This record gives sequence, C-alpha cells and structure tokens, in this order.
Amino acid sequence: MLLLQNSRSKIYPHVMKYNQFYSELGKLLYAIADSDKRISPKEKARLLKIIENDLLPVETHKDGFGSSVAFYPEIEFTYLEDEIADPEAAFDSFLNFIDKHRTAIDYKMRDTCLHFAKEIAKTDYGITKKEKELLKKLKEKLKELD
Repeated sequence: MLLLQNSRSKIYPHVMKYNQFYSELGKLLYAIADSDKRISPKEKARLLKIIENDLLPVETHKDGFGSSVAFYPEIEFTYLEDEIADPEAAFDSFLNFIDKHRTAIDYKMRDTCLHFAKEIAKTDYGITKKEKELLKKLKEKLKELD
C-alpha cells in the first residue's frame, strides 16, 4: 500500500497543501490518460478505483468543507476532461508544482505519483509511446527532487 502522508513536512520550508497536491495529481493523471487525445471509460474507471482503493483508505486530510482531499484528483481530472484541456499544459503544471514544493514531497509521495501514472498509462492497450515519454519525464523530474 502506498501512502501519501508526509510526516517530514514540518521540518521543511514548504508545508504541503494537500488539496493543491491532489489537484495537481489529477492534472498528471489527466495528462497521461489524454496523451493520445482520448480518455477511455477504462481510464476513468481506473482513476476512480485508485481513489477508492488507494487514496481514501489512507488519506486523512480534509478540505475547508470537511471532505477528504482524496477526491481532488477526480475533481480536477473531470474538470480538465470537460474543458478539453491541453494534456501537455496539465503535465507541465504538475511538474512545476512538484519542483516548487520539492522539499515537501517525500519519497513515498514520489513513488505514489509514478505508480498511479503507470496504472493509468497501462489501463487501455498497454503503455503507448507518448505515455512512455511522459512517464520518463516524470521519473527524471522526481529523481531531480533528491
């Protein structure tokens, strides 16, 4: 089980804003899913399964309304899908976010982001060439955070 809890954030200058992080995670997953210019029902279902099985059971942070921030990836993903957003811009937004908050993102969070991105990528017909490129960029960016 992958956990997104960052117990070290108290000693770093950037304290994680989990609602922001999860919104950005939604952008990353959208970018992977829409890299081939279409989002399949299987990819959307996989996102919901990730939230239900992997995020909700472990995420304790709440937003200002008392809702779990584990729902934010789905909210952001759906918004971007409805707006027919540019997947590259969504991907770049995620990379910029993790770069800006590098001291608040621990190795568990990095592994989780990569794991979820791979899960979305392999959902349909295996990982496409474009998805491989995005996963490689993501992996490189996450390594830079060390």
